[in-house]
Amino acid sequence: MATGVLYVMSTVVPGLIKIGKTATDRFDDRMYVLEHNGYNNVTGLKRKFAIEVEDYDEKERMLDDIFAKARVPGSELFALDLDLAIELLSSFEGRQIFPEPTQESKQQVFDVAVRNHTEFTAVQSIPDGVYFLSRKRPPLDVEMTVENGALTIRTGQHVAGNDSPSLDKTARALRRDNIDVHGVVRNDVRFSSPSQAAAFVTGSSSNGWTQWKTKDGKPIAQFRAHDD
Repeated sequence: MATGVLYVMSTVVPGLIKIGKTATDRFDDRMYVLEHNGYNNVTGLKRKFAIEVEDYDEKERMLDDIFAKARVPGSELFALDLDLAIELLSSFEGRQIFPEPTQESKQQVFDVAVRNHTEFTAVQSIPDGVYFLSRKRPPLDVEMTVENGALTIRTGQHVAGNDSPSLDKTARALRRDNIDVHGVVRNDVRFSSPSQAAAFVTGSSSNGWTQWKTKDGKPIAQFRAHDD
């Protein structure tokens, strides 16, 4: 059985990913080519997870069969949740190639992918529309647009001007890159979860499922599926 690498890459298009294979000794070169000129650089490919497995040709065919309905014809691109693909690849027996195990172990990658996929699935249950986060002190009144599972805060809105020490680095970077010195959002910003959007608005760790509300004041947690 031949040994090789299965990998998954993100693109600049949310919900569009690449799944592929390569020889172990060609992995770095393959990633370099794809990240610098894959699909003529239109899709902005970025490596997200890679694992060395036995019988990698057969395992890639299995992945192609599983995700056949999501495949973009004539390509290795799939209209698929990135974390679902990572969850499946990281469940294979094999040696993790990327990220390096010293940064994140295979179990950590799997756990994060499961958590993110669960959140992704929950987000799809939020009906299209506009939702609101408001508070009196300090005053905030921000709208979040949901369309086809995409959560967006539009440019021109006022959000909290200061970051709390509890804010995670992802939300901190989003705020730094998209909010001006007056607390005004400079660009439309998309989010992977309501809590990430709420943290962006408030400058602190937040449960967006309870903070974002419908026009009649009901938390969007009402749309989230619960176990019986």
